[in-house]
Amino acid sequence: MNIWDFAGEKKFRELIPSYVSGASGALVLYDLTNRESLEDLYDWLKVISSIPNSPKTKILIEAKIDLEDQREIKREDARRFFEKHNFQGEIIGVSSKTGENVESAFETLGREILKSSLKKCVNCGGFYPIELKYCQYCGQKTL
Repeated sequence: MNIWDFAGEKKFRELIPSYVSGASGALVLYDLTNRESLEDLYDWLKVISSIPNSPKTKILIEAKIDLEDQREIKREDARRFFEKHNFQGEIIGVSSKTGENVESAFETLGREILKSSLKKCVNCGGFYPIELKYCQYCGQKTL
């Protein structure tokens, strides 16, 4: 697994296509204490979706849950953004300071990538890439 962190820096947007093309998934993060950070995600998602072979799986991460008392982004606003942009799973709240849910975010991304990339064979029960027209284990054609 390769992980690239663009840190929300606008100066890195030019580099994104070469790193993101062909990626299986993306963790898209906003800071719950900074209203602008959620608004900036509109631009980031435009950039990501304009890239050929862009990630199919996107997980929305809410950062700084240890600073709940400084929240600037309403949960309802985050939920609307999540639904509008077809994120997978649920919004995951994390804290880099305490480590809460950081590992869970990566585990969720991995699970969601597998869900969107693999298909279960009705004949043998094995999992194979969705792109294939047949099960690579038993040869059963896909339906």
